[in-house]
Amino acid sequence: MKQDTLAPWAEPVPDAPCPMTTDEMLALPDDGWMYELVEGRLVRMPSSGFGASTIAINLAAALHAFVKPRKLGRLTGQDGTYNLTQPGDAYETALVPDVAFVRMDRLPARTSPEFEKVPKLAPDLVAEVVSPSQYRPEMAAKAKRYLEAGVRLVWIIWPKYQQVDVWQSGAEEPVATLKLGDALDGLDVLPGFSYPLSDLFE
Repeated sequence: MKQDTLAPWAEPVPDAPCPMTTDEMLALPDDGWMYELVEGRLVRMPSSGFGASTIAINLAAALHAFVKPRKLGRLTGQDGTYNLTQPGDAYETALVPDVAFVRMDRLPARTSPEFEKVPKLAPDLVAEVVSPSQYRPEMAAKAKRYLEAGVRLVWIIWPKYQQVDVWQSGAEEPVATLKLGDALDGLDVLPGFSYPLSDLFE
């Protein structure tokens, strides 16, 4: 897979217009690829495989069971796009985390047009399930891009190793690498949330 220097976790789309906008990206036909936009550059990744998808669902279900009864916010899944473009950026960036959480007080109003479109905000929590074609340096770059956009907690999930790298605001490297026997901790983003890795990878 030929990697993009702006988005090393993905590959550039040949002959794609550049710069591209988020709206233009969303108008692309469904062709089996997962698309993201990084500083106006369209990049793509293969759709999630069965194993990665089940891990994302496991995590989303656990988060949903914690978040919904407490009315803490909203969760999105593997097609939830976020416009992470920052003030002053010349071109748009829009990423699609496998699982994301946004606090209730940061959500666009349900009656606003933005609620039905791509929100221009960084989630509070993001989780990415790594595919076999992705490696730690590339995923570290993606974690840092999330953090730079304002995401407070990032979980990079490694199915092959049954590990999770934990990234927090300002970090240049993971603050922890969790293994079987450990549990995901919501920290100050979702205080009280705990989810054993043995259940995540079940």
